[in-house]
Amino acid sequence: TPNMTIVQTQNPGNSFITIRGVSQARNSDMPVAVVVDGVLMTNPAAFNQELFDIQQIEVLKGPQGALYGRNAIGGAVNIVTKPASDEFEARLRVGADSGPGYEVQGAVSGPLSDSWKYRASLSYSDTDGYLENTYLGTEADPYKDTSARVRFTYAPSDNVSGDFRVSYSDIDTTALYFVINNGYGFPASVVGVNPGVPANDPSDTSVPIRVNNPGEGIKEMKGFSMKWDVKGDGGTFTSITSYDDLDEILTGDAFDFRPPPQSFNVLLLGPIILPSLPVYPFLPPNVIQGNNMDWNQSQFLEVETYSQEFRYTSNEDGKFRWLAGAYLLGTDRFIGTGNMVDDGTGVNRVYRTPRTNNGFPYDFSISNPQATYLSDSQDNFAWAVFGSASYAFSDQWDATFSLRYDEDTREQTTETPPGFIPFALASDLVTGQKREETWDAMQPKLTLRWRPSDNVTLYGDIRRGFRSGGFNQSGVALAGVAGVNNTFDQQIADTIEVGIKTQLADNRVNLNAAIYDTDLDGAYYFIFLVESSTQNLGSIDKVHYSGVELELNALLTDNFSVNVGLASMDSEIEGDSQIPHVVGQQVPLAPEYTANVGVNWTKPLNSGRSFVVRGDWRAVGETWWGPGDVAVSPLPWNQLPRDPYSLLDVRVGMQGDDWSVMLWSKNALDEEYNEEFSYPFVWKGEPMRWGIQYTKDF
Repeated sequence: TPNMTIVQTQNPGNSFITIRGVSQARNSDMPVAVVVDGVLMTNPAAFNQELFDIQQIEVLKGPQGALYGRNAIGGAVNIVTKPASDEFEARLRVGADSGPGYEVQGAVSGPLSDSWKYRASLSYSDTDGYLENTYLGTEADPYKDTSARVRFTYAPSDNVSGDFRVSYSDIDTTALYFVINNGYGFPASVVGVNPGVPANDPSDTSVPIRVNNPGEGIKEMKGFSMKWDVKGDGGTFTSITSYDDLDEILTGDAFDFRPPPQSFNVLLLGPIILPSLPVYPFLPPNVIQGNNMDWNQSQFLEVETYSQEFRYTSNEDGKFRWLAGAYLLGTDRFIGTGNMVDDGTGVNRVYRTPRTNNGFPYDFSISNPQATYLSDSQDNFAWAVFGSASYAFSDQWDATFSLRYDEDTREQTTETPPGFIPFALASDLVTGQKREETWDAMQPKLTLRWRPSDNVTLYGDIRRGFRSGGFNQSGVALAGVAGVNNTFDQQIADTIEVGIKTQLADNRVNLNAAIYDTDLDGAYYFIFLVESSTQNLGSIDKVHYSGVELELNALLTDNFSVNVGLASMDSEIEGDSQIPHVVGQQVPLAPEYTANVGVNWTKPLNSGRSFVVRGDWRAVGETWWGPGDVAVSPLPWNQLPRDPYSLLDVRVGMQGDDWSVMLWSKNALDEEYNEEFSYPFVWKGEPMRWGIQYTKDF
């Protein structure tokens, strides 16, 4: 999809989406509304669950709030799973990969009665991983995933239908295997990197993963939704209820993700008394560390959401069509983050209570004692009302006007125990203190369409998108880093877009083009604070995006098809009160271009068999990442971009009427690249991997 990128970082399956420059960073909501079978996904951390048994995925770009719901400031992703069937059917898929690893997926569907149908899907995958940890001599990214989904549909009459879904996902993997790609002023021979490695270069891939703690990334997700449609003479009333629960624990190395004796902490601190070192003002006085002092970390996230939507949609016959609705969302969230003293005994999971016996940091009576700990809980409630009206002036002209109002109230409570309140912040940070903020906005959208022929549609629209603000962890603003505040502000995006959609050559060719211009208030960027091991968001006051997109889908022969997507984007920071020196620079996380080309060739053989070849190539242009060293003033910005990179995926195999055998390879040319750069560390992209997959339909 042109102008859409997905970055995986921190732990496998943790995904951040960017559409037309509107990006996602840690602890922010997604910039897109993700809708699965008509139900809005309420928790951004749930996006990485395994996708299988899917019928189609649609991507809509630009603000889509009125029709697709909350946080659709960058667009919407509409996922449609395969429906329950009228007759029994089943599918089995097994595969193996070069990890080595394997996967088993299955689905069964059919009727239970005249009114009830079902579909059940199960997926299990297990791989040793693909990225080498040179220090431990193991793979850094082993991965296990168990996912299941059960769907029941109920249709007692032509006018009433119900859709009930239960889903479960369990991920067991590693986490936090970042790479520091420079020496922090220490000689290359001391920190174990090659001489001449560029300092903080997002494109440098020469330094291997070498964390001394493999870490854990364990995530469990449970969800339930219920959707009712009741048809009347004038239209359809819809009720959508959902509940989601997520628990995630991450453990692993902490900054600087290098093993002793190359660790920054060991080299810098050694056997000294820390209060004389202003870099670490958060530590209590009279703490003495030895030559092997290093850190590891643990983060616990627990999110529970519930939502309710009501909408009424008019019938589609006639020139005038409309819909109206309301939406409610409640969220309970807890996050705890902290460093522990890495004494070589391994990393302990820390949930809601820091690892200590006496309630204070550096309790050396236990192994792997807690060094720092910050925790917060949030009680959030959001609601919205929305409506849309369309009128067809003629067979060629129609217009649609949509309007949505969102209000989001968030209350954050400091849960950090008193013994772990940093002594330098004790006068300003109190256990149990509450902060509350409310963000709200109107989101209008006006679209005008003209169809000069049955095969050509021209359109233009003006629209506004909204994404709520939020809280960083309590206390981080007191560190005095430019751009790091207790809150990050809401986002407002105003977009103008014009485009054309065509169907040519007897509908064998689709050619689409679009030009857009977006003014965004509150673009997010990511800042990591070493002292508290916290992940924080800043927001830039005003940025501007403009771009062009082209898409071509062509069935050149009955057996040969091509799809091409090209997008070019300019971005610029236009203003910021806290870091004004960044004005005129490019916006973080916004690639200058994306390109993708897909080719599919099918060669019919005897006995109903076919030989199939599929190739997909995609490229991501130069990308800037934002802040540099937070200890430097003014805050360094966009020092180096990540260079463009491209990936090739290939599938080759045989297929019949109800089976297929496919050999596949992702990143087939073994391109080395960094998925993410967040000063001062990088996250490596996955290397070449390959496998075989067998699918059988019953």
